[in-house]
Formats: sequence, C-alpha cells, structure tokens
Amino acid sequence: MGDRMMRAVLFDRFGGPEVLYVGRVPRPEPAPGEVLVRVRAFSVNGSEVAARSGRLRLFTGRKFPQRVGSDLAGEVAALGAGVADLAVGDRVWGIVGRTGFGSAAEYVTVRAGRLGRVPDGLDPVAAAALPVATTAITALRDKAGLRPGERLLVRGAAGGVGNAAVQLGQAYGAEVTALARAANLDFVRMLGAHHAIDHRAVPPGELGLFDVVFDTAGTDLRAFRRLLKPGGRMVSIAFDPARPAASLGYMAASAVHGRGRVRFFSGNPTRALFDDLARQVADGGLRPAVDKAFPLEETAAAHRALEAGGVRGKYVVRVD
Repeated sequence: MGDRMMRAVLFDRFGGPEVLYVGRVPRPEPAPGEVLVRVRAFSVNGSEVAARSGRLRLFTGRKFPQRVGSDLAGEVAALGAGVADLAVGDRVWGIVGRTGFGSAAEYVTVRAGRLGRVPDGLDPVAAAALPVATTAITALRDKAGLRPGERLLVRGAAGGVGNAAVQLGQAYGAEVTALARAANLDFVRMLGAHHAIDHRAVPPGELGLFDVVFDTAGTDLRAFRRLLKPGGRMVSIAFDPARPAASLGYMAASAVHGRGRVRFFSGNPTRALFDDLARQVADGGLRPAVDKAFPLEETAAAHRALEAGGVRGKYVVRVD
C-alpha cells in the first residue's frame, strides 16, 4: 500500500483541547475478522472528551500517546482473514468499540461486525454524524420498549444522541418533549419534538409525568426519576463526570428501591443495529444533523466547540 505511515490525532498528556495534535503513526494491518477502513470523517463525542481530559484514566490508562475518535465513515481498504461479507471499496460506517478510540486517523482497523454499509445518498460527513444514533435506537426500542402514544422526555435533545432520540421518538409514535438550551428550541422542534422546553428555565418538577425518560446528561437523576408514571422507564447513557461513583451507584440502587429503575448502558452496536439504522434513514425517520465540519488539523477546535456547549447535532471532522 505504499507509505506505511499515516496521520492520526494524538495526545501525550491529559488536558484541554490544546493537548491534541496531528502526528504520524504506523498504518495498522487488519487481524483475522477485522477490516481496515480508510476514514473519511468522524464525529466528536463526549466520551473521548472525557478521556482526553483524564476523567476516564481508570479505563484508558496512563500510557501515551493516546488516541481519540470512536466512530467513523469511510471505505473498506483491506480485509482481514475470514471476512467475507464486506468487499474492498464498500462505503461503511461504524464504531471502534465500547472503550476504544482511534478513528481520528487516516486508517483504522475495526471488527467486521461493528461496521455497516452506508445508505446511498449520504456523503461521509453526513454519514459520520449518525453511528451514535444506534445508541438512541437501543435505548428507546430495546431498553425502554417505547410504544406509540407514550410520553417521552429527552434530556440533551439538541446533542449528538439526543437529536436522534427526538427524531426516533417521533417516528415510533411517541409524544416527544425535548429539553434543550433556549437557543436550540427551534432546532429540536424542527427535528419533530411536540414540546420544546428550556431546561434552564423550567425545573424538573414542573415538567409533568412521562412513560419514558431518556437521559444524556447523567446529572440530577433522582429528580428526573420522579417524573416517571407508574410503569415508566428511565434510560441513561451518561453518568455525572463530577461524581461518577455516586452516579453509577444510584443507578444500581434504583433497580431495587422506589419507583422506576434507571437503566444505564453504553452503546456497543453490531451489524444488525447498523442495518436498522440504515433502514431508519431510508424510511425518513432519521436524518443527519451536522452543526459544523472541521478539517483533521482542527480536531482540537472541534473538541473545544463541544465542550463550550450548545451543539446542534454533531461536530464532524473531515479526513481529507
């Protein structure tokens, strides 16, 4: 394949966005069951921001340099032994893995089962905004069992997963209430929210009762759990970064104490889930929401923008 080196986004110490830089590392080779993907775009997610800052050092370790990037859109560049259901040149999207990073690079190896084919009509930047939507599918359809006519509350409705939850909730026939910043209320209405509320202006106790609460923030879980109707379900994909042990402990305790368990999970999609995602896109129930696209050299600026708050959909980075 010619040059065996590639560009990748790295950091040599924990810290703010300024620790990120584009360096050169060896291009990986696909192991059996893996696919080498030529990355065309990836999005910036809260988990990698937390990892870069050092808040996940128990999981990522302290060995440097470390990498960022968890999802991707691109093309199959090479196949590892035993991969027969994809071909070189296929346009794919995927996620590196539950705890892995590294898609912020020109190439990355991914287990074949963590990739799906990109639907026709989506360019790489649009496609890179959607893999995290598999988390919303799992949360609403599989974990919460959201049914038509039920009342759904989405926290962080303008964000990467939240915007997908609003769209999917509407597609599943729910009555969707979206919590977002005041500046993003028109945006979440455009996505399909029936009610859009400024989360800073209305306290949880004044929101009413819901069949399903979908949380992307991880804070104030006790207050939002009180909003569940009898038989209601709450699903969270985040824990409080300031109090991770207490936050996760409360979720565990909720399974045996009081009304309504708080279900917590992190996305770990498979090929079948990416096929479901593609069908949602093809059926018009889900469309990509890209706030801004950055070049690879400005990955730090994309991290800085996400940390500043107020994102509408996803910040995506192009790998040209």
